[in-house]
Amino acid sequence: MIDVLFADLPVARRREAASLAAHYVAGVLDRESLVEGVNVLVAAAGFRPGDRVQTLKGSLHGVVRQLMPDGRVVWRPDGNKSDLVALPESLVTETKR
Repeated sequence: MIDVLFADLPVARRREAASLAAHYVAGVLDRESLVEGVNVLVAAAGFRPGDRVQTLKGSLHGVVRQLMPDGRVVWRPDGNKSDLVALPESLVTETKR
């Protein structure tokens, strides 16, 4: 069912959504955490050039420069002159510092 509901997401994000749903059904995850997790997965799938992003742990912050045809994200960390290429599942929309 998750594959159908989230068909527009990359495969890795659909797997993460399925894992969240399974944990919710098993009673390990509460509803609020499920909704928050799915919202993060969906928001990250919609990156656009110019969006502020950060790594999952928040150790690097930067700006999306372009989206590659295969779904990878080209981004530039703050203070760097070089671009990095990342899978979209390794970045999230930046939280306010």
